[in-house]
Amino acid sequence: MTATIKLGQLAEILGATLRGNEEKQITGLATLQEAGPAQLSFLANPQYRKYLADSQAGAVLLKAADAEGYAGDALVVADPYLAYARISHLFDPKPKAPAGIHPSALVAADAQVDPSASIGAFAVIESGARIAAGVTIGAQCFVGARCEIGEGGWLAPRVTLYHDVRIGKRVVIQSGAVLGGEGFGFANEKGVWQKIAQIGGVTIGDDVEIGVNTAIDRGALADTIIGNGVKLDNQIQIAHNVQVGDHTAMAACCGISGSTRIGKHCMLAGGVGLVGHIEICDNVFLTGMTMVTHSITEPGAYSSGTAMQPAAEWRKSAARIRQLDDMARRLRQLEKRVGDVTPDANASSDG
Repeated sequence: MTATIKLGQLAEILGATLRGNEEKQITGLATLQEAGPAQLSFLANPQYRKYLADSQAGAVLLKAADAEGYAGDALVVADPYLAYARISHLFDPKPKAPAGIHPSALVAADAQVDPSASIGAFAVIESGARIAAGVTIGAQCFVGARCEIGEGGWLAPRVTLYHDVRIGKRVVIQSGAVLGGEGFGFANEKGVWQKIAQIGGVTIGDDVEIGVNTAIDRGALADTIIGNGVKLDNQIQIAHNVQVGDHTAMAACCGISGSTRIGKHCMLAGGVGLVGHIEICDNVFLTGMTMVTHSITEPGAYSSGTAMQPAAEWRKSAARIRQLDDMARRLRQLEKRVGDVTPDANASSDG
């Protein structure tokens, strides 16, 4: 964590145009409404422009158009939100774990742990696991047999990796996440479910982030695959043999059924559900609570369901929806009758 940094240094880091005092000391980040004289803020959403004039922030990240006429110190950038994201790490108070293995951790004799890695209290590293340089494994994590964690990975406390989970570089996994659990696979024999062994693994690419209590199941035969740069929010379920393309992002509570393939640069809003064995092409955006029941082959935005409305209106709409099938049959019958009685436009006239 950097306690203080000069405004001029921040400008250099961001490649920003500085308007103001380059020697001003910045000690943290805050919103326009809450920032004080030693804090940096940003204006990314036009809805918050009304707070700019009265903000007490020591400096503000602004687009050139918003900086015109602003009396305070500013760092002018093309994308204030992206600039904020980049410098937020300078003020992150998250403690840095020391290198080494905590005395209470259990590490198998044949596990390979780089000396620069940090293994937290009561963590378990099983046989054949490989932990690369700069990895942090939090307290009470479980790393199963033959797992691999690439350079710079960070596992929060109480992450569980079953056996044969392979993780790329700089992957962040939050508490409660479970990778490599057995997929939901059963065969029915005369009404009795027979379990199918899940003998695949899980492969995670580089620069992936996995949220709190998210589950990624192992494959039934081949691996479940999460591509490079994928971002997964909290409480997401990824079923066995799913493939997620590079730089796709999912918000909380999405559910992806088995063997579904999702393309690159897709965005799934909260609560989206996908049935199994379908394919979603690249650059698809699914709005919140959308239920996808078939493959999507064209990029674009897709939605399903109905938006919120007053309860009384919703009940009327629901009643009409139940009547749609009967209305459609009646409409077809009416069209047939009209067709039967309409004279042929090409028929000769008796007049």
